[in-house]
Amino acid sequence: MKIAKRIALQYYKIKFSLLELFAPEKAVEAAFKLFCTPYSGKPKRTVPLIFEKASSIQIQTAGNILLRGWNWLPEEKISNGKKILILHGFDSCAYKFEKYIRPLKKEGFSIYAFDAPGHGISDGKTINSLQYKNAILRIEETFGPFYGIMAHSIGGLAVSLATEKIPHLNKLVLIAPAIEITRPIEGFASMVGLSKKLKDLFYEHIIKIGKYPISYYDSRIAMKNVTIDTLWLHDKEDKICPFDDIELFMNSKPKHIRFYITNGLGHSNIYREASTIKEIVQFFINNNASEI
Repeated sequence: MKIAKRIALQYYKIKFSLLELFAPEKAVEAAFKLFCTPYSGKPKRTVPLIFEKASSIQIQTAGNILLRGWNWLPEEKISNGKKILILHGFDSCAYKFEKYIRPLKKEGFSIYAFDAPGHGISDGKTINSLQYKNAILRIEETFGPFYGIMAHSIGGLAVSLATEKIPHLNKLVLIAPAIEITRPIEGFASMVGLSKKLKDLFYEHIIKIGKYPISYYDSRIAMKNVTIDTLWLHDKEDKICPFDDIELFMNSKPKHIRFYITNGLGHSNIYREASTIKEIVQFFINNNASEI
């Protein structure tokens, strides 16, 4: 662990311990804000050439956050009239999915991509799965209907929660989706030294602001309640969203979900891999994506 990170963690441990003594509610609010803050901030990134050729679009969310995005149209003679939405993960941005634009355009799709709240060139400083879910529904309302949506990490959890309100969605691609929120919360609480009291209050805070039980934030449960044709991609060595969390669900063989399992790509390289890109594009074209 780098020295700067160790110093930062020690700072937060002291901060939360002191706040717990005098203002436990403020301690929980501060901890939740930190939990929802992308750790890289908003670094300046080189704009991929294909993004310079896109039309700029934007949308205001219900939380009054301006989201900025891009739209690519296929040539009129090959347009299939279908729209695809791309959603990135935590501490990421739409630029990282540049390799999907050209092959999807080539197949006649109109493509939309947005930087999530608190990410890239969009406004805001934090994000959580409920906030992301509501942003997705706002995008769908304004730019949809979408034939297909592909989403990575927290984007996968957020869109799985949103699907019950997008009944006309034909195809869904989940790339290493966040499975549930208890594991990351427990890891975060341990890392910043939250006491049992603060951790319990942390869970209560999430229930209070979302008005949902903690069990609601589970992509496996959400995907049991929909019948959308889904391609779920996961790597056995994913350290962020562990493969162990989906094995039982995968073995139950849900009829509307096809699992594409890789080994050695981890949480992020899985969506960058050429074979993965080909699999996803093929899935959007027809029903012949491989089942593993």
